[in-house]
Amino acid sequence: MFQTLIKAFKVKEIRNKILITLALLFVYRLGCYIPVPGMSMMNEVMQEYTYFQIMSAVTGGALTYGTLFAMGIGPYINASIIVQLLAYAIPSLERLSKQGEEGRKKIAKITRYVTLVLAIAQAVGIIIGVGIQGGYINTTQIFNINGDSKFLNFLSYAFLVCVYTAGAAITMWLGERITDYGVSNGISMLIFAGIIATAGTAITGQISGIGVDSVSNKLEVWQLIGFIVIAILVFAAIVTVDSAERKIPVQYAKQVKGRKMYGGSSTNIPIKVNSSGVMPLIFAFAILSFPELIMNIFGLGAGNGFYDWWTKWVGMQSVLYQVLLCLLILFFAYFYQQMQFNPDDISKSIQQNGGFIPGIRPGKPTADHLKKISNRITLFGAIYLALVALIPSLILNWVAPQLGGAFSATGLLITVSVALEFNQALESQIMMKNYKGFLK
Repeated sequence: MFQTLIKAFKVKEIRNKILITLALLFVYRLGCYIPVPGMSMMNEVMQEYTYFQIMSAVTGGALTYGTLFAMGIGPYINASIIVQLLAYAIPSLERLSKQGEEGRKKIAKITRYVTLVLAIAQAVGIIIGVGIQGGYINTTQIFNINGDSKFLNFLSYAFLVCVYTAGAAITMWLGERITDYGVSNGISMLIFAGIIATAGTAITGQISGIGVDSVSNKLEVWQLIGFIVIAILVFAAIVTVDSAERKIPVQYAKQVKGRKMYGGSSTNIPIKVNSSGVMPLIFAFAILSFPELIMNIFGLGAGNGFYDWWTKWVGMQSVLYQVLLCLLILFFAYFYQQMQFNPDDISKSIQQNGGFIPGIRPGKPTADHLKKISNRITLFGAIYLALVALIPSLILNWVAPQLGGAFSATGLLITVSVALEFNQALESQIMMKNYKGFLK
């Protein structure tokens, strides 16, 4: 990867794209430190609400400090998932997705509108959730008016909702600009920056507290070393599994068309072990955290019977939560695989082009064979995702409790996946530049 970066910086066009990407990421991180009037640090709220902990980790701690980009890119991700799922259920959206560039522009416009709606709903949930705890919203500071009226509280809450919604819209705009003028996918880069910032803050805090005079500090040194070693091993395992695939051989028979002979070649159909990427994890975490968001919107917090029961039995540290998480990951892994991989369509395409899988008859037997292989590989991929989801809460928290939250389950996958995607984007742009130079 370092060699790829060195080669990329030697090319002026690619170097400019990298600098634009870094500049936009700097603007995003700067927005994560811009304070919002009337909001204070929400450390206690972060400990109380699982949903807030996940959001804060993805935004690099912006939600903890109650800053302008507190919601980060979360509303846009949720909107993209919703629109993507609706494209398979609503015929008009499905037609748009197949209309090329114009269709993609219209879907992107719909996604932006859905993002604003979700940003408003999410901002309302955050403000109400924070308001329940008390002491984190200073209505007097917002408008510089003394008073404790309900109308003043309503105006203050509405102001904060507008500010956080605007922050989510700016974040979405920055991500799209990185995609258009920078390197790699802008949304992924923003998430990557937030996760790295969270991990960097946790590790830096651990290092700054290390000394040489006490036994506890020596223990912290070993915890830090153990955390780094396990994180490197986990990253290596993710890279290995992420690049693993099953290749199904396909043979094409020779065909005579006119005076020319075609075919007679062999190729393969690659099926990745983790073809769905991080999507099953995102879906699973979103569903498990959704009830808590609804409780925040309706003003239910600590002291409420249902909320206390939910936190005790279905909270992030409960056994039931881990079981439900694994089951949802398994379900969404198969669900997402079926959306991406259609054995019947692939079987028809192979048969129409005069191809066949050695030892398998064309038609339905080929589709059944592909479906059987896909289901087996998806099972291993789902087990792998479930293990990745459990590693932070089991191993990392056991080795270094202070650093266990540096990388979330989704963060582990996203960090590696985005780094690999960024490297591939640079390699493809370098290759295109070499091709252009050769043609000139």
